[in-house]
Amino acid sequence: MAELLCSPEDLSKARLEMEQTIGKASIDVEIAGFTVPKGAQVLVNVWAIGRDESTWDNPHSFMPERFLRTDLNFKGQNFELILFGAGRRTCPGLPLAIRMLHLMLGSLIRSFDWKLEDGVRLENMDMEEKFDLTLQKARPLRVVLVAI
Repeated sequence: MAELLCSPEDLSKARLEMEQTIGKASIDVEIAGFTVPKGAQVLVNVWAIGRDESTWDNPHSFMPERFLRTDLNFKGQNFELILFGAGRRTCPGLPLAIRMLHLMLGSLIRSFDWKLEDGVRLENMDMEEKFDLTLQKARPLRVVLVAI
């Protein structure tokens, strides 16, 4: 980015190319009977997709093994993984995330003994979610990590 800032002509050229390729909605469109006005920001309800009973067995249960299927397509065409976007707007970090997830999670699990804060019991742990642009817990997870 610093190099682009030092070269205003190249920055303008890149901006123009992006505008011509991606552009902005310049007209109202109708999708599935709904009118989406020009300039509107459309958000996908990832929370609902992740809990779709026609896609997932026991969608409200924590079952990470469901993602070990070998037929999952990580290229943005399957809506089970819509949290990474889809089509040409797929997150460019998806391949790195898929490779690093196991390493990072494995390192955290192997390096620390995880304990809940004093007085918090598993059956009383608040798992409420907060609606935002990203999915997050309504109240932060408070744990004590002890190096192993």
